[in-house]
Amino acid sequence: MKLTDILSGSYDAAEWERKGYEVPRFDIQAIRKKTAERPTWVHFGGGNIFRAFPAAILNDALNTGKYDRGVIVAETFDFEVVDKAYKPYDNLSLLVSLRSDGTVGKKVIASVTEALKADRSFEDWNRLEEIFRNPSLQMISFTITEKGYGFNEADLARGLDAVFAMGKVTALLLERFKAGALPLTVQSMDNCSHNGDKVKAGVLAYAERWVRDGLAPQAFLYYLKDESKITFPWSMIDKITPRPHGKVKELLAADGFEDNDYIETEKHTFTAPFVNAEEVQYLVIEDSYTNGRPPLDLGGALYTARETVDKVETMKVTTCLNPLHTAMSIYGCMLGYTLISAEMQDPDLRSFVQKLGYIEAMPVVTDPGVLNPYEFIGAVIGRRLPNPFMPDAPQRIAMDTSQKLSIRFGETIKKYLNRGLDTDNLVLIPLTLAGYARYLKGVRDDGTSFEPSPDPMLAELQDIVAPLEIGREEQDYSCLKALYSRRDVFGLDLYEAGLGERIEGMVKELFAGPGAVRRVLHKYVSER
Repeated sequence: MKLTDILSGSYDAAEWERKGYEVPRFDIQAIRKKTAERPTWVHFGGGNIFRAFPAAILNDALNTGKYDRGVIVAETFDFEVVDKAYKPYDNLSLLVSLRSDGTVGKKVIASVTEALKADRSFEDWNRLEEIFRNPSLQMISFTITEKGYGFNEADLARGLDAVFAMGKVTALLLERFKAGALPLTVQSMDNCSHNGDKVKAGVLAYAERWVRDGLAPQAFLYYLKDESKITFPWSMIDKITPRPHGKVKELLAADGFEDNDYIETEKHTFTAPFVNAEEVQYLVIEDSYTNGRPPLDLGGALYTARETVDKVETMKVTTCLNPLHTAMSIYGCMLGYTLISAEMQDPDLRSFVQKLGYIEAMPVVTDPGVLNPYEFIGAVIGRRLPNPFMPDAPQRIAMDTSQKLSIRFGETIKKYLNRGLDTDNLVLIPLTLAGYARYLKGVRDDGTSFEPSPDPMLAELQDIVAPLEIGREEQDYSCLKALYSRRDVFGLDLYEAGLGERIEGMVKELFAGPGAVRRVLHKYVSER
């Protein structure tokens, strides 16, 4: 069983389906021909998340028979991905959906019609310029991570030969401008808040510099800022796509599926002909398009207003997912866990995040209307966090915790205060924040040491709690005032919010000695 057999037609469809593989129900060659002639969508970033999500929902849309164009992928960073993960397999891939019940779904993704290297040093650049001059192009999109939207003075000075992603994109937009100021939507699909604004800032930085240096006319800048021509919508994307999993490789090999090799490039991109990802996914997009759009809603995407996208993001980040992750990471590290899924088998930790979400955060949740907060958090607790295939670790999630607490917990506390709700009802949010002081000591509950995850403020915050010793009966906890009054960490002064003293009391309990973390966690979760 090989992916290349799908395109050639030399495969036994009944055999594939008998083994649980869903094959395309559309004419792949016909889709490729139409897309080559009249492309509608170019996606920058050919990594695993793209193949597992945007390309997969387009594949679902094509399977309905109601759409007839694929997507052209352009890789901006690691060109080996094109050579090793796309071309040898006719641009086909296998999506393996990892379900929380331990079963898997297997689907051949055939929506990618071309894979190009987005750089002037390759012949592919001419093809990209041709595509950008085509009036049929509706959308370009990105999964290049927030870092990919950056720029620096040296790259700005390179002009049209820029090597950063946004410089390359701006050069291609200049081609579209020269072709008649044709309309286009520039759509981020990266997991960062207000992502469209970040793309826009990157593009405009290049364009403004090039206009100043005489490399582009002033009208080009007007074109980019004209919302009847160019838009930069926001989106909220959520789907965990880890690197290729050993269990998946073994499962596919047992099926007789031969395209199961790991690929690691010189730039240390980890990929494979298959992509494994969690089953749960969300893509909510601001419906602001100037030249039409691919109907990704046929594959499950939600199109809505900008304000609604923002509400979905707020719901996820402040209530239904991110706070639970942070609480689990802090206590998981102290209790010696290395997998989030294993934490969910711990009755205290499972009850901790359930009650934290449903009882304490949900009363002030931002309800976006298009997604039900209770169903969202139910999927998180019931299907996402317990998923045994997801090798996510509390140590990874604990990275940069100081940068996350204000959004994930401070905003909820502010809403309690602004709505006149009684913060005395908050127990597990204070317990999470108390746990952070204990976490900063880098000592597990059994007394062994661990290295707290990287964080730009780690050393500074550790210095604050340095006078405290775990297991010392009589000590001065006044240093905690310097921690829990930090607005830059928690988003507000927790003493002014009426929570400081309560958190201090919890910290004292957590510092009682070996076993204290478990005892305190069990005590407050049981009482709640």
